[in-house]
Amino acid sequence: MTAASVLDARVLVLNKLYSAVRVVDARRAFTLLCKGSAEVISVESGSYVSYSLNTWAEAAEFQRTFEHEDHDWVSTPSLVIAVPKIVRLLGYERLPREPVKLNRRNIYARDHSQCQYCGRNFSTKELTLDHVVPRVQGGENSWTNLVCACVRCNARKGGRTPAQARMKLIREPVKPRRNPAITLKLGSPKYQSWKAFLDEAYWTVELQD
Repeated sequence: MTAASVLDARVLVLNKLYSAVRVVDARRAFTLLCKGSAEVISVESGSYVSYSLNTWAEAAEFQRTFEHEDHDWVSTPSLVIAVPKIVRLLGYERLPREPVKLNRRNIYARDHSQCQYCGRNFSTKELTLDHVVPRVQGGENSWTNLVCACVRCNARKGGRTPAQARMKLIREPVKPRRNPAITLKLGSPKYQSWKAFLDEAYWTVELQD
């Protein structure tokens, strides 16, 4: 992994009360740490341990020896440091209640890049968005009316409803409680430490580009 791609790694941001507020890239996380606006939170043996930027850098030697594969690494002329998975803001208590954005990326993530008619997985370049109830029949742009569809199935369905086209959705589209891209991240062992802070019953995480 190149240095540039490592700095694109995702970092969960908590507010002062340990509630998750957003996800940022490693560049932004290190900026917050350098300014003293945040601290690193590390889940270690079931406990939460906090680090300043300096003490996190000091822990790097142990991490490289015993936990090298658990981290992404950034190298500078003066040090090698692990990308934190979680940082906590030191002076921010408000919990944003922003809805998950209805956009192409989030619909693809919700549907796992899977055509909702034939059930096959495709790259994002091979997928389209289909209005379950076509726009020509009054269908809206909404979470419950937009699904991923491969080019072939979308063309077959045309300007008809699934019933009219004698096609069936493999699952009913719903509005996710949290950003669906976060669910994909949780499938990676590197992001397991996020789970303790992801209570989907009352908050959503907004992905920041």
